[in-house]
Amino acid sequence: MEISQSRSERFLRLRDVMETTTLCRSSIYLLIKAGDFPKNVTVMGKRKAWLESEIDDWMMSKMESAEL
Repeated sequence: MEISQSRSERFLRLRDVMETTTLCRSSIYLLIKAGDFPKNVTVMGKRKAWLESEIDDWMMSKMESAEL
């Protein structure tokens, strides 16, 4: 039996998301509030993180819309 794994999933902290997207903290939260950015998830207690795949997908959608 072969297991297909299209991409590995990992959590990103806010600083990782900021570095990856080049957005500042306030811009990220404004975009989340507007429904234009992936929401973070609760990992444990107060620890929040973003799924790397959702950030990657968001960045790809921005690149695709820029190509129009």
